[in-house]
Amino acid sequence: MKAIPFMQFRGGSSKGLYFKAEDLPADEAERNHYLLLAMEGTTEGDPRQIDGLGGANSLSSKVAIISKSQSQLSDLDYLFVQVVVGKGKVSLTQTCGNILAGVLPFAIESGMIKATEPLTSAKINIVNTGGICEVVVQTPNGKVQYAGDAKVDGVVGTSAPIICNYLETVGSTCGTLLPTGNSKDNIDGVEITCIDNGMPIILMRATDLGLVGNESKETLEANESLRQKIEQIRLKAGFLMNLGDVSQQTIPKMCIVSPPENGGIINTRMFIPHVVHEAIGVLAAVSVATACVIPHTVTKGVSNYNTKNSNLSIEHPSGEFTVNLDYEFNNEAITVHKSGVLRTARLLSSGNLFIPD
Repeated sequence: MKAIPFMQFRGGSSKGLYFKAEDLPADEAERNHYLLLAMEGTTEGDPRQIDGLGGANSLSSKVAIISKSQSQLSDLDYLFVQVVVGKGKVSLTQTCGNILAGVLPFAIESGMIKATEPLTSAKINIVNTGGICEVVVQTPNGKVQYAGDAKVDGVVGTSAPIICNYLETVGSTCGTLLPTGNSKDNIDGVEITCIDNGMPIILMRATDLGLVGNESKETLEANESLRQKIEQIRLKAGFLMNLGDVSQQTIPKMCIVSPPENGGIINTRMFIPHVVHEAIGVLAAVSVATACVIPHTVTKGVSNYNTKNSNLSIEHPSGEFTVNLDYEFNNEAITVHKSGVLRTARLLSSGNLFIPD
């Protein structure tokens, strides 16, 4: 058996394994082979992940690979890897803002970065997309504080707040904020908005799909005709979004929007892309919030957006997610300077992971 040092963190409403890049093979194919063995126990694919550390769910089948940054613009490099449950493959085409919340705590706990009092801040280079996120962690007495009063919907209890300010996310995967060049497009008779402010997503009105928008995860996943329709839209939109053939990719995500029900600006149901998210991803929420402030997207007439409010509450099945957008318009063109979110994280375990040699 081969022993590999690791830590496991809950980051936001996800959970994953965190590694130093130096503890994994430099060769990408060999490294991905290790990660499949670590998460599933096999490279053939096991949806139960019974022989690995995965949780048999896309939200708990995630990996962060961390190294000191070679760039003067950032302190850490963060590579996100999604192990696709039961498929015997991994995806690097996206990033994860929830898992990012655990990156600085991991770097401090593993000795990569020295903590300062009472806060420690670091700029993190998101390798998958090239964006930069400034993360601030509470570190009284030079140690990461996990206990606190911050609440993240989709997570039981409260924890110390972690502030994540995304500095460069616009068009990070597709090249531009509105990758089709339009605020709205029409595919198969359904109006959509394609947008990328950190996460490429496609927004559709619930009413255009014969839905209310407050349906449960189980109800939506049991609707096979709906799932097929959404997937056909996704496949066609992939080419329009400069992503090419997305049939084997986990992006773009699909978002059904409807009027808010609990004081937010909009209600969402996220397909990620084939199962429904129990909440909403960090960067998906940022992209949804951005769509709400842009005129003439499919959110018009659906969202409760108020131009005087920069704190935008996105409703999802487990509660709400607040995004703080710093943006301005110039001749109807939007410039997003910064997207701020609050997350929490907790160290769950650390030690050696054993895989077959």
